[in-house]
Amino acid sequence: MIKSTITLLYIMAASIVSYSTSYKDDENGDKNLKQEITDYILHHVQDSHDFGLLSYKDKKTNRKVYIGIPLPIIIYDKGFKFFMSSKFDHGRQVAKIDNSYYVLHHDKIYKSDSKGTISYDKNGDPQNIKPLDFSITKSVISIIFVSVLMYLLFRNLAQSYNKNGLISSGVGRFFEPLIVYIRDDIAIPNIGLKHYKRFMSFLLTIFFFVWFCNILGLTPLGVNVTGNIAITFCLALLTFIITTISGTKDYWMHIFWMPGMPLPMKIIMAPIELLGVFIKPFTLMIRLYANILAGHIVMMTLISMIFLFRNFIGSGLSFLLAFFISIIEILVALLQAYIFTILSALYFGFAVEEHDH
Repeated sequence: MIKSTITLLYIMAASIVSYSTSYKDDENGDKNLKQEITDYILHHVQDSHDFGLLSYKDKKTNRKVYIGIPLPIIIYDKGFKFFMSSKFDHGRQVAKIDNSYYVLHHDKIYKSDSKGTISYDKNGDPQNIKPLDFSITKSVISIIFVSVLMYLLFRNLAQSYNKNGLISSGVGRFFEPLIVYIRDDIAIPNIGLKHYKRFMSFLLTIFFFVWFCNILGLTPLGVNVTGNIAITFCLALLTFIITTISGTKDYWMHIFWMPGMPLPMKIIMAPIELLGVFIKPFTLMIRLYANILAGHIVMMTLISMIFLFRNFIGSGLSFLLAFFISIIEILVALLQAYIFTILSALYFGFAVEEHDH
């Protein structure tokens, strides 16, 4: 783990190193460097239309050269239009598609003219028309990759059970204890023996999906799936829908008309309990989003400080801090998957609990 972590930090540092060699050692150069690093970090944690691996400045042309993988652009503007993100050249070029011009501005696609003009309102927001964007971004690619990986892994695990008399083999031996743990220590204690099987498929899927996405986010590819609030919103929405649909009459009775409570207290507590129905998935969404996003920003900031200090002591301490934070982030990746799963199981248990009044 230590060797792989050091290698990971080295590769991530290589993607930033070009910034430190592109500026002079003066006050303006330091300010420009800091701004460039800030922009890089913000770009790293956001979704984009390509996989940016690294960049460097060509000394002959004084032009920044990007190395990465372009992704398909799919937009709807009086019909669907398909092209690759390389046409934008990272926002420096105007893409002409079927006599229409489009520009990439802050990772969003706008309709423009041949010069790529962007008009702004008094608040500084672009006023250009935005076509409907159905593009396959790096987050979409990451989700597809994780989904296919999960399907292959657990399909092979299921097949090994059939072939070896309920004995796992291969890579399935690593995941089997986690599956048993989710069943015996998360699902059954929080949901109960009578109903836990109904929710096992969702709990297993959500645990491994969040965990694999978190681990993928620690690679130098700049993937930040679970640090995207739209993704965590969808995951929390699934938990909310399943909880709401699975709720028994006892569950709703304890929300709207709590048994054994005086009438005035029922009137006061009912709105609070109803509000809690929506607060629970909201906290799921924010907790996962905030922890993963903060971890990415801290990691990239510490690595960037290596090139800001430019001396052995400061850069060395920054590297050590980045190393220890990366170790912690590996644990956080698993911990956040566990928290999301156990809280979902707890909400399901509230919904299906049977009371004897």
